[in-house]
Amino acid sequence: MDPPSSAPTDLSTVEQGELAKIRKHRLELLEDIERLKGEIAEVFAQIEDFESSAESKREQRDKQLSAGRKKFNMDPKKGILFLIERNLLKNNATDIAGFLYKGEGLNKTAIGDYLGERETLNLEVLQAFVECHEFSNLNLVQALRQFLWSFRLPGEAQKIDHRSEE
Repeated sequence: MDPPSSAPTDLSTVEQGELAKIRKHRLELLEDIERLKGEIAEVFAQIEDFESSAESKREQRDKQLSAGRKKFNMDPKKGILFLIERNLLKNNATDIAGFLYKGEGLNKTAIGDYLGERETLNLEVLQAFVECHEFSNLNLVQALRQFLWSFRLPGEAQKIDHRSEE
């Protein structure tokens, strides 16, 4: 690839010196290019590692969220506590209500049981849950239908009475 290192014979001594400098500079540039190729390859490897670690974090978060939903469906209080402990849900009524309102993978009966509890946080969550619904431009029957579609009333009359108070 490199031309012969001997200088053409028709060049003066000064020109041969310049040609030698140019060839030396060319070799230095080729070495720099190879070094940069190595650095670029290293950066691409780091990017791949970062992306795969971000994907694994996302997968881990999704698995924990799924486990939290399952726990919620078996025991609503424990499920919410599990999600809060793993920072998947903030410990405030608005976030918990939003989680219940979206209801992805949640048992409607479990949502109803959680909303029917008489503890302070549950009452705040119930209020925030009601606020998640959009009842404007609906008559009473439509609004009730929409609201009751988002959870199942528990079998206990006391809890049903509590919901109708709200």
